[in-house]
Amino acid sequence: MCAATAFAQTPVVMSLAQAQQIALQNHPRIASAALTAEASRAVVNEVRAAYYPTLSANVTGVGAEHNSTLSSGFVTTSSMYSRGATGVIASQLLTDFGRTSSLAQSAKLRNAAQGQNVTNVRAQVLLDVREAYYAALAAESVLKVAQATLDLRRASLRQVRALAQSALRSTVDVSFAEVNVSQAELDLFRAENDAKANHARLSATLGYDRDQPFSLADEPLPTALNPDVDALIGEAARNRPDLAALQLSRDALERFAEAEKRLRNPTISAAAAAGVAPVRDPRIQETYSGAGINISIPVLNGGLFKARREEAESRAAAVSKDVQDLSVEISRDVRVAWLDATDAFQRLDVTARMVAEANEALRLAQARYDNALGSIVELNQAQVNQTSAEIASASAKYEYLSRRAALDYAMGALR
Repeated sequence: MCAATAFAQTPVVMSLAQAQQIALQNHPRIASAALTAEASRAVVNEVRAAYYPTLSANVTGVGAEHNSTLSSGFVTTSSMYSRGATGVIASQLLTDFGRTSSLAQSAKLRNAAQGQNVTNVRAQVLLDVREAYYAALAAESVLKVAQATLDLRRASLRQVRALAQSALRSTVDVSFAEVNVSQAELDLFRAENDAKANHARLSATLGYDRDQPFSLADEPLPTALNPDVDALIGEAARNRPDLAALQLSRDALERFAEAEKRLRNPTISAAAAAGVAPVRDPRIQETYSGAGINISIPVLNGGLFKARREEAESRAAAVSKDVQDLSVEISRDVRVAWLDATDAFQRLDVTARMVAEANEALRLAQARYDNALGSIVELNQAQVNQTSAEIASASAKYEYLSRRAALDYAMGALR
């Protein structure tokens, strides 16, 4: 039973690919973007509804004074008759000279832009997951270095105490060693807190509202960087979903401006009505029916249609400028991300050499101290240098992976 309990409490090992899949399924931002896109899809059907006939049924009951007419509010009078009637009215738009077509195209383009926005939100979530995943791995690596450093300094403290008890070293050396142990304990506490904090951040990026018990699998280094940054910028211009969404929004506004321009055209529609009046004034017939065509021609409206067209055209022109601005930003982001990734890659080799040099320096300092040729200060400095080199080396790999993730996002490679 104890073994079963321990097995149940063992954290599940999770790879980066699994973490990304969990985030795509759980993250509320992705679900929100998908629902927004679904709502924009319904707008397309709303606009296209103008193409189809409408049919409505009416049930009317009227009690009117005999021989009365309605005069107020109208130029012409209309007679009112007491009746109880039912009927249907059908209407059909024949043509509005392309306005509805332009509105439908605009709605389709807005829906496509929302689809690209879903892709962009997915890319942002995947970037957050990668950065949080690498930060958690880096924090775990630093925690291991801090624990190893504490063990080493405790061993040194035991050695120095033994030498001091044998009168081979002074108590000052013991004090220095104790201070180093205390510093290592503080570093370990800080590393433990950072590891827990990064673990909590990773759980949040996966869409969980509380910290989840899982263990992280290490990730290998990616392939070498493409040295041609201009090719990467061209790839980003083709693949970035936020740029595609903005371009589609611009096209949608241009179609809407065209629809607003067509407001000045006539609208031709047909209508038909039929029904029966079983309870009625003797002066009206029991049944009725009729059909007709109506042409509505705008003449004067105080410049409303012109103002709407100018507003739509100005908004489309503004978004065109936004497209240009985003293109410049993407070029800058890719170039900066490429430089950051290149710098992080170069530091991998430097930190590896620094660890080897620091280990050798610590070995020599320990040997000099053991042979009474070096001081405790020299040994302590070598230990500090070795710890700093180990932490820098542990962080360099995951910083490079994080920079590569940022470059992938800038290029539009995260989907």
